[in-house]
Amino acid sequence: MLATPRASPSPRLFSAAIHSFSLRPNSNTASSVPFHVVRCHFSSTAARMAPPKSAYGFLDFVNASPTPYHAVATSAALFEKAGFKLIRERDNWASVVQPGGKYYLTRNGSSIVAFAVGGKWKPGNPIGMIGAHTDSPCLRVKPASKRNAHGFLQVGVELYGGGLWHTWFDRDLSVAGRVLVKDGDGNFVQKLVKVDKPILRVPTLAIHLHRQSNFDPNKEDELLPIVGLVEKELNKPAAAEAAAAPEENAEADADFQPLKAMTDRHHSQFLSVVASAAGISSASDIVDFELILYDTQPSCLGGLNDEFIFSARLDNLNMTYCSVRGLINSVSSNSSLENDPSIRLVSCFDHEEIGSLSAHGADSNLLPAILRRLSVIPSLNADSTETTPVSETAFEQTLATSFLVSADMAHSVHPNYAGKYETNHRPEMNKGTVIKVNANQRYATNSPGIVLLQEVAKRAKVPLQVFVVRNDSPCGSTIGPMLSAKLGVRTLDLGNPQLSMHSIRETGGSWDVEHAIGLFKGFLEMYGGLEAKIFID
Repeated sequence: MLATPRASPSPRLFSAAIHSFSLRPNSNTASSVPFHVVRCHFSSTAARMAPPKSAYGFLDFVNASPTPYHAVATSAALFEKAGFKLIRERDNWASVVQPGGKYYLTRNGSSIVAFAVGGKWKPGNPIGMIGAHTDSPCLRVKPASKRNAHGFLQVGVELYGGGLWHTWFDRDLSVAGRVLVKDGDGNFVQKLVKVDKPILRVPTLAIHLHRQSNFDPNKEDELLPIVGLVEKELNKPAAAEAAAAPEENAEADADFQPLKAMTDRHHSQFLSVVASAAGISSASDIVDFELILYDTQPSCLGGLNDEFIFSARLDNLNMTYCSVRGLINSVSSNSSLENDPSIRLVSCFDHEEIGSLSAHGADSNLLPAILRRLSVIPSLNADSTETTPVSETAFEQTLATSFLVSADMAHSVHPNYAGKYETNHRPEMNKGTVIKVNANQRYATNSPGIVLLQEVAKRAKVPLQVFVVRNDSPCGSTIGPMLSAKLGVRTLDLGNPQLSMHSIRETGGSWDVEHAIGLFKGFLEMYGGLEAKIFID
């Protein structure tokens, strides 16, 4: 029954630095959202190579982004800082988007697209693209989450994606996402929320009561977090209860709601915690929300030489961050963009983990609609302000000459299960980004794409690896094949190697962040010049 307590790390060996910053409000954020980023590392007296600064940049990014909404807001803040201008799909871009400009837009607050137009752009020219996704497998709070059982308050959750759900047990969980509130003018506005305090836990059953060797919990009844005790809910101050519930003596017409009140669908104290974290004066002001459970343990570097990243949501915020940073780094030199005949674009979609078939997933019209609008951006004549006439086939010409790098995390070889990997294709951490190949087109990679990326990597001086799944093993997929088929654009699938994919806590390589950023920067800078050198059709 009793276990020997595990000794805590010596204060001399462990250090943590806490940083706070706020995101700039944008069209999807009603107010600045504070984030507390914890960087943790173990000191060592042994000589070692320090991890790259980009690894710490990723830690800041992923710790600030527990949900797709936060990932988009954090990306938008990075683009704003780099001089990108916010535009909207609903607006006319004719007088706004011009050669030499940098822009970004969002859809649903959970997908983001950013691009920089080369100074020598002409209608029908190529677009170099990187595609990633902002979502990860998780547990989402149900629309009616109020549950009670045997003295415990519980929160009903819905499974999102294909997670390793047993890893969610016995973790210090909290919630984050977005809430919709009604302001004084009668408008409904979105506020991002992140509850920093652990408030939920999915407890395992004691080994004394479960002797089976397998652990396969029922996902509806046994993957249900506890959030408090019924006694505490019953004994909370009457004033708080009154504030959370609607006035019973109000007129019937004023009280009518098509759906049950939020306080009828969710525990009132749970709503109060969410409202407080969102900066809302009263829980009764919350009209609706989309909340996601997340692990409150911060992402950090690990290993004897800080060669590992221990983190949630590596799949796929690692590739999202590297894509965003790659685009920003590629335009840090004005002369580079001024002489570029192409457009450099990054698109980070929501809903990849559930198939991408949504209004803001990769299988939507988001990227095709943007490419159509970009393909006809007029170029400026060198000696005048007159524009060059646009061909009726500019969109089709752009698609035929463009290229998409589909960036989604890859598998590192597992030292304990090396037999699960094809003998000659066992990617290693910190040895470079992994090109993913599948003969059955689960990945869209082909030889011309490999040749292109090899040339980029050679010039950028970053390593690459190749992965092929075993013939007796199933193969995953990502946004590459669907976008390639939808657009007819040449595509290559790749990703940084990681362990424990879809676990609540994954492991990646700290140097692979630097490798991917360098690769993406090089691709976006070089594609305009390399496109014509690899000619097939």
